[in-house]
Amino acid sequence: MTTFDPTIALIEASDGDQRAWDSLVARYSGLVWATARSFRLADADAADVFQATWFRLVEKLHQVRDGAGLGAWLATTARNEAIDMLRRRGRESPTDLDEHMAAVRSTSDLPEETVLRAEEDRLLWQAVGRLPERCSRLLRAMGTDPVPSYAELAAALGIPVGSIGPTRARCLGMLRGLMAST
Repeated sequence: MTTFDPTIALIEASDGDQRAWDSLVARYSGLVWATARSFRLADADAADVFQATWFRLVEKLHQVRDGAGLGAWLATTARNEAIDMLRRRGRESPTDLDEHMAAVRSTSDLPEETVLRAEEDRLLWQAVGRLPERCSRLLRAMGTDPVPSYAELAAALGIPVGSIGPTRARCLGMLRGLMAST
């Protein structure tokens, strides 16, 4: 089993190696998607940001050579694309939580458990929506699989790496308080 080296993957992808490109997309697509979704874009808009971010990498493939900084570059590019989209729209589109929750599949066989879980999820996402924007964006970004690194989160959200842990703790505390009051 070989380890993934983003610098080598960038070089090979710029030379036309499809497997190298596929490995880059597989490795970083969660980060790009989480960054787009952290702006509370609708699924279609987040998909546009996702696609535009990868297109920017294709355009800059011969210039981007720092594999260690690729995650930060992609997160920053996705952030800029999302901001550009919001500016073009002139308003921020809220996330359609009902659509999101309908897409989530329950592993439960009992209808009662499915209904209860859907209600708990609805209440959770409503509470996340009531958090300050910074908290909402951070928790949404951290709720992806795989969870982005602190460096990638910092680049995507525009906050210092050292403040992510304490900010996360404060945000989760606020979320617990909101959930306890419902």
